[in-house]
Amino acid sequence: MSLFVMGSASHVGKSVTVAAICRCLVNRGIMVAPFKSQNMSLNSYVTPDGGEIGMAQAMQAMAAKVTPDTDMNPVLLKPKGDCISQVVLHGRPYKDVHITAYYEETPGLLTRALESYFRLESKYGQVVVEGAGGAAELNLYDRDIANTQLAKALRIPIVLVADIERGGVFAQIYGTIELLPEDIRPLVKGIIINKFRGDPSIFEPGVKKIEELTGVPVLGVVPYFNIPLPSEDSLSIGDKKTKNAAVRIAVIRLQKISNFTDFELLEQHAAVEYVAPGASLEGYDCIIIPGTKNTIDDLTDLFKTGTDRKIHSAREKGIPVIGICGGYQMLGKTLVDAGFESGAGTYEGLGLLDCVTRFASYEKNTLQVRRHACPVPPILSGMGEVTGYEIHMGITESGMNREALEGDGKVSDDGLVFGTYLHGLFLNPSAANALLSYLFEKKGLPFTPIPACESDPYDLLADIFEEHVDMDAIAALLVS
Repeated sequence: MSLFVMGSASHVGKSVTVAAICRCLVNRGIMVAPFKSQNMSLNSYVTPDGGEIGMAQAMQAMAAKVTPDTDMNPVLLKPKGDCISQVVLHGRPYKDVHITAYYEETPGLLTRALESYFRLESKYGQVVVEGAGGAAELNLYDRDIANTQLAKALRIPIVLVADIERGGVFAQIYGTIELLPEDIRPLVKGIIINKFRGDPSIFEPGVKKIEELTGVPVLGVVPYFNIPLPSEDSLSIGDKKTKNAAVRIAVIRLQKISNFTDFELLEQHAAVEYVAPGASLEGYDCIIIPGTKNTIDDLTDLFKTGTDRKIHSAREKGIPVIGICGGYQMLGKTLVDAGFESGAGTYEGLGLLDCVTRFASYEKNTLQVRRHACPVPPILSGMGEVTGYEIHMGITESGMNREALEGDGKVSDDGLVFGTYLHGLFLNPSAANALLSYLFEKKGLPFTPIPACESDPYDLLADIFEEHVDMDAIAALLVS
């Protein structure tokens, strides 16, 4: 048997709940795998076989102590703007579609998703399924392959997750259950309420009222917590709290920013701020241009807003400028598009590195990598061996600059400007330490290195759920 975790809305904590359930079950000796039939996110991850899945499913696989697999997220939508998304099917680019055309594809995509689900069930026995958005989207019931249509096909127990911090939790829960199709409603076997602040005893009458109204038990009221887990999608940027620290790092908040999980280790040790194009870059100690779903559109936006001049001004003052993936492409002199990335043409880059990027194919480079940073002071020389993954269209041709990493990227002669295709670079403690120690030392401040191995955040997450959620009841639903 498996379990379906649905939500009363987007961003109520479904992904984290699935991860927590996975780790709790693994700790109880129950093998399990995560699954989300359709995900929409620009934060993605590369599986060992070079497939691309949503970051949330990779995170859940890590919580379940299994290898991330494309079957865990068979359909990934990567928004490109103007109601158009790239469809990644079983880890590979399938096509770009307008939302209206996409809905014509959903019956076939549901079939492919079910094939993935049953492969996981056959391999692992139990599967924890995550829905998408809110479960009660009435206008989508006939084509919602992540919630209602999937639930009709699987007929497995449902746990509904709601977020009390949003307000209106009674309406969230009661309304969602009452609006579910009549054949789906009886499958709802439990409710979990997330992000509770304050004294839980005050909410006990509310729990009883919810159970009276719905006839469904509340299996847990989870307190608000702050455990460093990878962010699922762009909605998470608004939730970020900037650390109060002397060293300030600006990450350009590109319109189509992707994989900003790259900087979440830095966020724990410096003041990392996501700065919109056009805003001031004065006072920052480092500038990072992150990955993007559309390099040329976001590069054009930097020129339109004058951010290109602000980046050049910072460079002239000796401020490090770092580009990751699409940000690396922007740092070059020229970008040449044959019509696969944006509009066909030749585009001027920021010109801080001597390289040219060409988009000549719809194919992506997706692979996990292990590289050595080149011994170029003052930052790269302290990184050593690093691991990460590449997800990008386009090929960058070498110029006069030296490599930043062995086999990848470029670095300026003084070592203060460099670019790389390596997502996850600064999730390596050695790379984060190399950057932060330089920035702190430059300001005459002490820096305590990040330890190479920190405590497992998924065990911390499981501890919270074991304390505040009836995990015995959850396990009984899953294995019954």
